[in-house]
Amino acid sequence: MTTASARHILVSSEQACEDLKTQIQAGEKSFEDAAAQFSQCPSGQKGGDLGSFGPGMMVPEFDKVVFNEEVGQVHGPIQTQFGYHLVEITERNA
Repeated sequence: MTTASARHILVSSEQACEDLKTQIQAGEKSFEDAAAQFSQCPSGQKGGDLGSFGPGMMVPEFDKVVFNEEVGQVHGPIQTQFGYHLVEITERNA
């Protein structure tokens, strides 16, 4: 079974998501620091770390990115019923 590991940052607006993505990509903040400071998910206290999971364990919008996009990149904004996410895929194996 395919599994992946990822971190995410959950915020309430698309603009906040875009702003954080810009700061992370510019090297102004690390993904972990941004998650700890801004994420509305309890995982933010662990740098946004969601651990390892398989397909179907997260919402479909999340799965689509985590199991199809490039590992090691920051993806988003991804809108779900929870808000807007930035996702960094840290590992994926088949």
